[in-house]
Amino acid sequence: MWPFAGPSALKERTDARAGWFDASLPLLSDRRVVMTPHGFPRVAGRYRGRLFDWQAVPDALSYRKLPCLWLLVTLTEPMPVGGTLDIMMRPAGGEVFSNFGTLTGRVTLPATFPDRAQARTDGAGALPPEAVVADQAGLFARPRVKELVLSPKGLRLVWLAEEADRGRYLIFRDSEVGVAPVSPGVIQALMDDLIALAASLEGTP
Repeated sequence: MWPFAGPSALKERTDARAGWFDASLPLLSDRRVVMTPHGFPRVAGRYRGRLFDWQAVPDALSYRKLPCLWLLVTLTEPMPVGGTLDIMMRPAGGEVFSNFGTLTGRVTLPATFPDRAQARTDGAGALPPEAVVADQAGLFARPRVKELVLSPKGLRLVWLAEEADRGRYLIFRDSEVGVAPVSPGVIQALMDDLIALAASLEGTP
């Protein structure tokens, strides 16, 4: 049976969303958890000594075939870059989790990136070294990686965590997401990727 189909559907849905990050919380020290209006927690804390923020953003409005749930993992520490560089796979416009559409400066990516990756900047300052940017192309070889943001305020990766059940959505227009918790391995890998990128920008081992 679909997990949110009975008389206790609202409570089940609320509990599932509220616990979406529970299995991953041990990854962080100094944790802070707050609830967001859409029922998912927002989590901040330290991993490997660095400050991180996790968000879950449901999206039923973008130009996609199915509603989906985005995972945003952000390293929230100042970075030695002059302006924002936003790299996105297959931008369609109206991505609810991103400011990509508001950035007016277009950037040509190194040839290492997939053809459908695009990049924009706010033009506020010097961009990261091209060699460092080129090294990030491998991130976009993963089908679920949607966006990488490098900014003076930090670094962010956006991951497609879940899509609504196709059959239920097409027949019943059921757009429920967040039924199963996110895997700690997914979050840990994204944080490790951002720490490696930060080290490259900072010139540290």
